[in-house]
Amino acid sequence: MVLQKLFGFDPAKHNVKTEMMAGLTSFLTMAYILAVNPNIFSALADQGMDTNAVFTATVIASVVGTLVMAIYAKMPFGLAPGMGLNAFFVYTVCLTMGYTWQFALTAILLEGLIFIIMSITKIRELIVNAIPMQLKASISVGIGLFIASLGMKNAGLIVSSDATFITLGHITAGSALLCIIGILITASLLIYKVKGAILIGILATTLIGIPMGETHLNGIIGMPPDVSPLLIQFEWHNIFTLDMLLVVITFLFIDMFDTIGTLIGVMTSAGMVKEDGSIPHVNQALLADAIATTAGACVGTSTTTTYVESASGVSEGGQTGLTAATIALCFAIALFFSPLFLAIPSAATSPALIIVGLMMFMRVVHIDFNSYEEGLPCFITLFSMTMASSISDGILLGIISYVLLNAIARRWENLNATVVILAFIFILRFIFI
Repeated sequence: MVLQKLFGFDPAKHNVKTEMMAGLTSFLTMAYILAVNPNIFSALADQGMDTNAVFTATVIASVVGTLVMAIYAKMPFGLAPGMGLNAFFVYTVCLTMGYTWQFALTAILLEGLIFIIMSITKIRELIVNAIPMQLKASISVGIGLFIASLGMKNAGLIVSSDATFITLGHITAGSALLCIIGILITASLLIYKVKGAILIGILATTLIGIPMGETHLNGIIGMPPDVSPLLIQFEWHNIFTLDMLLVVITFLFIDMFDTIGTLIGVMTSAGMVKEDGSIPHVNQALLADAIATTAGACVGTSTTTTYVESASGVSEGGQTGLTAATIALCFAIALFFSPLFLAIPSAATSPALIIVGLMMFMRVVHIDFNSYEEGLPCFITLFSMTMASSISDGILLGIISYVLLNAIARRWENLNATVVILAFIFILRFIFI
C-alpha cells in the first residue's frame, strides 16, 4: 500500500480520517508562526530584509521539513521556523552582534550541513539520550518562559526600566491592551477546548485591532509574495573568516540544544519518551530538522525545528507520517492567504507566544525541586534562559551545574560519560568563546 510505504500507515492500526484530522489540528495550533515569523523579522526591514518574502520562506521551510518528517521519519510532527531561534537570529546575531542577515543565513546553512552529518553519524542522538530526564523537563519549561517573555515585550506588557531593568507597561491602551484582550479570548477558547484556539485567537484579536488602530488589513487572499529577495542570499566570501567560525559555533550550540529541547518537549508531551529517557526514532526526526534548517537557510529564514504544538495532533489520534503530510499540505494552502497573515500585528501574535509558553511551562511538575543536585540545575536552566534571554546559555549552565552538583553529592549513578564530556566542553566554551 502506498500510504504504508510512504508514511508508515498500517490499515490494521490506523485510520486515514483520524490521521488527516490530527494533521489539521496540529496545523491550526502551529499556524501562528506564519504571522509571528514575519513580524519578528520585520526588525531587520531597515537592513533590507523583505518581510513579505519571509512569509513565503516560512511556508517553504515548513513544507519541506514536515514532508521529510512524514516520509523519512514517518512521525506525526510538524516543522516550522523555531520560536526562540528566530528571535536569536534577529535580536542577538543581527541587532546585538551587528552581523548582516545574509551573514546569519550563511551561518545557518553551514550549521545545518554540519547537523546533517551529526545526525547521520548519530552524534546528536547520543547527546539527546545522555541528557537527564530532569534537565529535559527544565529545557521545555525554560523555552516556554523565554517565549512568553518575548511575547510580553513585543506587546508592551513589560518594558525596560533604568531602576528595575523591566517593569509593567501601559496596559490600558494600545498594543498592551489589545494583547490582554487576545489572551482572554485565546484562554477562553482553550477552556472550552475549541480546536485551533490559538489561531482563532490571533485572527479575532487582529479584527478587534482594526477599530483600535493597531491592525491595518489590506485583503485576505492573494498570490504568494516573491521569495527571490531572500533566495540563496549567502556571504560566500566570509565562509572562512574567524567571525563566521564564531557565529557558526554559536549557532551550533543554540540550534543543537534548542532543537533537542523542542523535540524532547514534543515527544514528551506525546508520551513517546521511554522510562529510561531514550526516545525512539529520534535520529530520523533530528535529520528531518537538519535538512529543514538547510533548506530554510536557502530560502531565507531561521532554523526550522519540530513544533511542540504537534502534540495536539497526536492527542487527536495522529500516529504516522500521514499526519505530518497533512500538516505540510495545509501550510502549502496557507501560502495564498499572505495578505491576512502579514496584516496581523505583534499585539495579536503575542498572546499566542504567551499561551504556547504556558503549554511548555506545564512540564515544571516533572522537576524534583526537593533534590538540590537535580532541582537546582533545572532552576538554573529555566531561570537563565529567561533572565539572560539566552536559551543555549541556560542549557549549558544547567548541564554544567548538574554534573558539578551530582559530583559533589557523589551521585555517580546520575552521571554518564557523555554528559560529563559535554559539561567540560561547555566550560571551555564560556572561557574561550
